Amino acid sequence: MADSQLLAAAKNYLDITWDDPEGDRKLSGILGRGMKYLDGIAGQELDYSTEDKPRELLFDYARYVRSNALDEFQGNYLHELLALQISEEVKGDTGEASGV
Repeated sequence: MADSQLLAAAKNYLDITWDDPEGDRKLSGILGRGMKYLDGIAGQELDYSTEDKPRELLFDYARYVRSNALDEFQGNYLHELLALQISEEVKGDTGEASGV
């Protein structure tokens, strides 16, 4: 489940300006599933608290889910997902090399 700050930021990104506790619960679930999906692609837990590529992809993931177009997300964002995966692998390789 997404924390309240991430949920508020996602609602802002998605232009959700009304109060709807059930909608918030649904969006929180979408964000949680999206984080697991993106973490799986990256091969590690990502930081969604800062304005960076993981957060951007998470919010776009949520936008596609809310539009009933999740099946199109991976195809439309393939380059960004691959770049994220490569970037995280490079970070991991750099960390392993410095620990030797």
